[in-house]
Parts: sequence; C-alpha cells; structure tokens
Amino acid sequence: MPANGSLSGLLKEHFGFDSFLPLQEEIIGDSLAGRDVFALLPTGGGKSLCFQLPALARPGLTVVVSPLIALMKDQVDGLRAAGVPATFLNSSIDSREMHSRGRAMNAGEYRILYVAPERVMTEGFLEAMRRWDVGLIAVDEAHCVSEWGHDFRPEYRQLASLREHFPRVPLMALTATATERVREDIVRYLRLRDPACHVGSFNRPNLTYRVVPRLRPDAQVLEFVRARPNESGIVYCQSRRGAESLAERLREEGVSARITRG
Repeated sequence: MPANGSLSGLLKEHFGFDSFLPLQEEIIGDSLAGRDVFALLPTGGGKSLCFQLPALARPGLTVVVSPLIALMKDQVDGLRAAGVPATFLNSSIDSREMHSRGRAMNAGEYRILYVAPERVMTEGFLEAMRRWDVGLIAVDEAHCVSEWGHDFRPEYRQLASLREHFPRVPLMALTATATERVREDIVRYLRLRDPACHVGSFNRPNLTYRVVPRLRPDAQVLEFVRARPNESGIVYCQSRRGAESLAERLREEGVSARITRG
C-alpha cells in the first residue's frame, strides 16, 4: 500500500484537494490492502474518490459498475480533465466506438472503466475482463441490489456471480442511502468477504431544517426569497403545474426563476 504521503500527493495532483473528507482515507487504505469494502457515505461525501484514487495507486484496471449513463460520462470527462485515463462502455456509443475502446482496454490504456450492470454479466464481457488485469471491482449505487431499497434493480442481483468469476479481485460496494437491512442485503448478495464497513455521518452542520405553517404559500416563498437578495436556492413543488405557477408568480415579482424536471 502506498504511504500516506503518496496518497496525499495523488489527491492533490489529480483531484486538487489538500485533504481527505471523513472516512475517505480509511476506505482507500482498506481497499489498497486488498480487503472487500462496504461504504455508506452521504451525498457529497466523496464516494467516487474512494475507488478513483486507488485506481491510480495500484496496478491494473478498476471496473466501476454504475446504472447511471449520464453519471458515467460526467465522471469520465472529469477524470480525463484531471489526467486520469478512464472510459465507459454503455448503450450511448455505437459498435465501432465500442470496439475501439475494447482494443484500448486490451492494450492496457485505461485505469478506470465504467460499465452498466447488465453489460458486465454478459459472457463476452466477462471473458474480456479476464484479459484486463482487473485490480478492483467497485459497485456504485449498491443499494440497487436490495428489494428493501428504494431503487431495486434485478440486474444487480446477477452481480453476485462476480465473486465466482474473479475470486481474487477485491470488491467495493458504495451507496449514499441504505437502512440496516439494505446494508445486510448488499453484503450478502454481493458476497463480500469479511468486508471493512464504513458508515459516514449524515449530520450536515451547514443545513438548517425549519417547519412553518402553510398559510399563503406563494407569498411565503416570495417573502423568503426577498429576504435573501444575493442568494439562490431550490423550491420543490408537488407537481410540475405547481412549479410552473410558482415560477411565473416569482417572475412577475421580478425574481429570476425557472423550472426543471427532477
């Protein structure tokens, strides 16, 4: 395992950070020691760095299983900008580009590969992985494996056989949302072996929660916005129609507002 100074140097050189967020260094350390890892970190807690930085500190390829096509592209673009050789394989690219990236994988040109779960479990892809000197398999959005989670995906259950196909490759399961029962499902269904389990704090000292009676909602929102003339924020509405109505009312009052679909 690289010394802490080496990890800090990689952190600064490629990601521009001077220090780790809570639990990142411990998760990275356990991964580089060859252990299976379960990591539950809040949104914004730096989950991605937990497999991205080890990919630079160890030989071989890190395969990241992710169900989110848009996120794959976003993260790969960011990694390339940081000088990290990374790519993705999913349905957004044509067969010619797929084969081109496959040849580059065979030549060892990448350190990180993002791929969708349904593609990972095809026989052709599993055979290709055996040629690629895989050093880590990271399963992002790991709560998708559990029927008790909010986003169960049957294809995630098939990932259990990765342990049989690659018994010597450490696994890392990451999520930002999991109850105790979902955590147990993740460890069981992905067949994590004596995993190092890291659960981050969800206390966010920069956030304040307040509940007030709903009397004149449009007027209350307008009053709240006007009290913060130099700030921006997000207003969640129960329906698109409600969002459009509120945005129009705010614009009529001189407030710059637009809607977006969640």
